[in-house]
This record gives sequence, structure tokens and C-alpha cells, in this order.
Amino acid sequence: LNLAVDHNMLVMEVLRRTAERNGFVCLLHEKPFEGVNGSGKHCNWSIAYGGRNLLEPGKSPKENAIFLTVLAAVIRAVDRHADILRSTTASAGNDHRLGGNEAPPAVISIYLGDQLAEIVEQIEKGSSAKAGSSKKAERAPMRIGVDTLPPLPRDATDRNRTSPFAFTGNKFEFRMPGSQVNLADANTILNTIVAKSLKGFCEVVEGADDFEKAAFKWVRETLTAHQRIIFNGDGYTDEWIEEAERRGLMNLKSTVDAAPHMLDPKNIALFEEFGVLNEVENHSRYEVKLETYAKLINIEGQTMSHMTKRKIAPAVNAFAEQVARTVNAKKQANPGLQPTADLKLLDKLNEGANEISDAVDALDEALAKAQGTEDALAKARSYHDDVLAAMGRLRTACDAMEGIVSTEAWPIPTYNKILFYC
Repeated sequence: LNLAVDHNMLVMEVLRRTAERNGFVCLLHEKPFEGVNGSGKHCNWSIAYGGRNLLEPGKSPKENAIFLTVLAAVIRAVDRHADILRSTTASAGNDHRLGGNEAPPAVISIYLGDQLAEIVEQIEKGSSAKAGSSKKAERAPMRIGVDTLPPLPRDATDRNRTSPFAFTGNKFEFRMPGSQVNLADANTILNTIVAKSLKGFCEVVEGADDFEKAAFKWVRETLTAHQRIIFNGDGYTDEWIEEAERRGLMNLKSTVDAAPHMLDPKNIALFEEFGVLNEVENHSRYEVKLETYAKLINIEGQTMSHMTKRKIAPAVNAFAEQVARTVNAKKQANPGLQPTADLKLLDKLNEGANEISDAVDALDEALAKAQGTEDALAKARSYHDDVLAAMGRLRTACDAMEGIVSTEAWPIPTYNKILFYC
């Protein structure tokens, strides 16, 4: 795991350096363009022992008892600790990405696939599972092996792109991390929360008179208690967000919503129990996350204000002046002319220039307020609630002007030029 994370970070560094040597910049921001797919990482996670993947269903009852136990442990872990798992993916850039254009939503759920979900449901009910009637050509059979569990198809393809945490045959795929993130955080949390679940399993079955009976009872009770986290549908729909709320699942939409859960007593106790982080280290990481978030939004806000004042506002005013000269020239050439189209354009430009001026003033005020806030969480929330909102208003005003100012007069690359080179 350490090696895989190191390789991932090295690839990012190679991309940056190679781009720079060739006169480019490798942009690892998660969501630079509205309406375009964001950039993230898919973390494929499994657990092995003795050279065997414990999330690989086997051919014997013993192997499949292990598979079902580990599966239940992961489901329990993600349901109980979705808050801290979400915090590992929280960043200024990833907040823009989650929930749109093939990125998973901020609500954490687990996708099992229809057939495995059916098996889990039958285990919860305590009845014999029956094979589903639907069979897809792209599915390969996955044999469970015990008498009450029939062969079922393995999900060999990645069909549900909206799921944050999907079982894909013999591993889980965590799709929430952003493209800039260090995956050590997410993997540390996954390892720790699953260890907690498996420790709970051991405490129940060790010393039991009937080990297999106690084990299967734990699996059934665990799946029943945590079935709310399992969802195989479309994570993008408003209906799912409403359903998730009814189930009691958290919808931590932003970094300022997710980060405070790093200090929840249950999460601090979890890390201390397994010797991962002590309380002081937890507080330190929490403060660093909020400080990083605040600094990034501050840089983006300051840059936006600077670009607007130095480039966009002057360009709009200069183009308005050019249109005004055109109106005057037409009237001078022929006093009877009514340059209606030019006058309408001039009105729009004047109105847009005023909106930009008001919006950039509001952004500067929001930045000053956030910069003057001392408490780390209050500062980050001010950047989220006030600065980002002011940036959104200014962006809307500038976008409106980009659509009517001539290409020659517009001082920065347009969306078309950036995305389509035209």
C-alpha cells in the first residue's frame, strides 16, 4: 500500500515536471471547468492474508464464510465512519467536483451490484438465497459455494459511475478522492475502520461454543444493522439525496462540513485505539486541512479580483467606448440613422460593467472579512459562505460580458479557446 501511494505521488510529480520542461502546466485541479468532467482518483482497495484476497469469493464454504465476513466488516466500517472517510476527500477543488459529470455525490453509499445485493438481502432475512433471473453477457459467474448461496454473476464491468464506494468483483473502488489528494489519508482510514470492524467480529466469535454459528449470526446482524448504506441506484438524482436523508446518511457537501468530524470523539477514540494518531495529531491535521482550504480560496479570490480589475473590467469599458464611437460615427455620417442594435449593446455593456464593479467590491469585502477571522473553522466557513458566493456572483457577471465583448477585445482565453482550440 505504501508503495502504491508513493508511485501515485511520483507520477503526479513526473507529470508536473514534464509539462514544465515542454512549456506547459499540468493542471491537477479537480474541477477547473463548469459542465466538464472533473478530475479524480479511483482507489481500488482490498485486503489479503497469506497471499489470498479475502474479498475474492471462493469455491469452499470456508472461503466464502471469510468473504462474507470481510464484506460485512467493510459495510459496517463505511456506514459507521462515513464522516471521517468523507473528510479524507475534502478539499477546495474536490468540493466543486463531487456530485456532477461522472463524479460521485458527497453522500457516501456502497454499490454491491444487483446479484450480490440480493444475496445480502436474503442473509438479512435469514432465508435461502435464490439466483436472480437476469443475466448479462458481460458478467462472469462468481461462486459463493455454500448450500444456501448459489453461484452469482461477478460485476466485471463498471456500470454505476455514480457510486462513491463500489464493489467490483473482488475489491472495493473508492471514487471520491480528488486528483490532487494524497491517497495515504483515505487508505489509512479504510484500513483502520475495517480493522475496527474485524476486531469487533473477533470479540464476538472467539471462545464461542459454535464458531460457525456465531460467525454467521454476526454477519447477518451486521448486514441488517448497516443495510442503509447499500444503494445500487443513480446517485445523481434528487430522489436519492432525499432518500439518503431519510436513511440518516450524511450529506457533507463541503470541506467545512466534513472537516469538523475529524474531531468527533468516536473518531479520535478510533485512531487512539489502534495507535494511528493521538488526539493532538488529529487536531493538527484538522487545523492544517482548514488552513489549506482557507489559503486556497483566498488565493483564488485575490486572483479573481486582480484579473477583473486589471483585465476584464478595462476590456468591457474599452469595448463599450468602441461601440459608443461607432454610434457617434453613424449619427455624424447620417443624423437620421437610428443605430438601435449598437445602442442596445452599449446599454448591456454599461449594465455589465456596473454589475462587475459591484460584484468585485463585494468580493473584496468578503475577502477582508474572512482574512480578519481568527478561529480556523470560522475562517474556513467565511471563505466558503461569503467569498465563494461573492466569486460566483462576479463570475456570472463576467461570463455574461464574455458572450458579447468581441473576441479581439476579450483579454483572456475563452472557454472555446481553452477547451476546443477555436
